Amino acid sequence: MNFTLKDLLDKEAQKRNSPRELSASASPDPIWIAQRHQEEYAALVCALFAYGNARAIVRFLETFPFELLASPNEPTTESFTCKGYRFQTQEDVKQCIITLWRMRKTHSLNELFLEGYNKEGRVEMGIANILEVLYAANTYRSEGYLFLLGKPFEQTPKSPLKRWMMFVRWMVRHDAIDMGLWQGVQKKDLYIPLDTHTYKVAHALGLLKRKSYDFKAVQELTCNLRAFDANDPVKYDFALFRLGQEKAI
Repeated sequence: MNFTLKDLLDKEAQKRNSPRELSASASPDPIWIAQRHQEEYAALVCALFAYGNARAIVRFLETFPFELLASPNEPTTESFTCKGYRFQTQEDVKQCIITLWRMRKTHSLNELFLEGYNKEGRVEMGIANILEVLYAANTYRSEGYLFLLGKPFEQTPKSPLKRWMMFVRWMVRHDAIDMGLWQGVQKKDLYIPLDTHTYKVAHALGLLKRKSYDFKAVQELTCNLRAFDANDPVKYDFALFRLGQEKAI
C-alpha cells in the first residue's frame, strides 16, 4: 500500500489522541495539569510556563498555588510563598498571580479573545486583545515577567507565540487531549504552536521551508497542514510534537 504524508499524519494524530499520551511518568505535559482544573485561567498559567524541559514544567506546576486565582481577596506579595521558574524570579511569579487574579475578577478570557478575533477572524488579534488587558491590570515589569506573558504587539507578531497558540488550541479544540472550554472560535482559524520539536519535524517532512523561527513560519506550516484538513489543521500538532520529542523523525 502506498502511504502518503497525509496518511502518516492522520494515523499519528489518531494514535496520539489518547489520555495515555499524558502519562506523568512516560510523557509529562503541562496540559495534564490544566486538565485537573478545567478552568481557563489555570490553563493559561500552565501554557505560559510551558517552556523548557517537560518534566521540569510539570514539577513546577504541581507546586503552583492555583487556589489563589480564585481567592476572595486579592493576594499580596507578602501573603504567600511560591517558587521561581527558570527566567522568572519568585517576585515575577507572585506578580503574575496578582495580575491573573485581577483579570479573573472582571474578565472572561474567552470574551476578551473574541473581542479581537471577531474583527477579522484572526487568532493573533484575539491574543493581542488579551495581552493588552493583562498589561493594563498590573504596572509591574521585569525581563522575566515580560518573557512570561509575551511582549505586546499591534497587528502581526514577530515571534511564533508558541505558548499562546498552544493555550488557544487547548481552549478551542475538544478531544482526548484538548479541553474545548471556549465558544465562538473556529478550529479552521487556529495556528500551529511551533516549538523546536515541531519545527524540526516539519522541515524533515517537507512541510516547512522557512528557516527563521518566527510567525511567518507558523503561517507557512499551518497553511500546508490545511491542505490535509482545512477544517482542523492543528489536529496534527500533538502528533508532530511527539514525533520530534521521541526522535522518531
